Amino acid sequence: QVQLVESGGGLVQPGGSLRLSCAASGFAFSIYAMSWYRQAPGKERELVAGITSGGGRASYADSVKGRVTISRDNAKNTVYLQMNSLKPEDTAVYYCNAKRTPGWGVEYDYWGQGTQVTVSS
Repeated sequence: QVQLVESGGGLVQPGGSLRLSCAASGFAFSIYAMSWYRQAPGKERELVAGITSGGGRASYADSVKGRVTISRDNAKNTVYLQMNSLKPEDTAVYYCNAKRTPGWGVEYDYWGQGTQVTVSS
């Protein structure tokens, strides 16, 4: 079965750092683009960062640019989100996503269960 399992969330003080991990199994991880989304209380889910299947390109939301780095290790079937200089507004449930569109009208889209990140003093 396809599984995406996030870990690394928790409580951190403003200005602190956290590294989220997403362990994937049950599918061809190395040919999927990976991304991190987050959803804060009362807000819609937003894309935080994305990375191509080979890890050659990454993109970030303006709200986290400069503070966040997405990376992947295809040998370990794992994608990471390194977050630095955390702010209270980063508080959210963070979700791992895997996506592949091999052809027209065909799409594979998988989600993890989410991990809570709370930034508070």
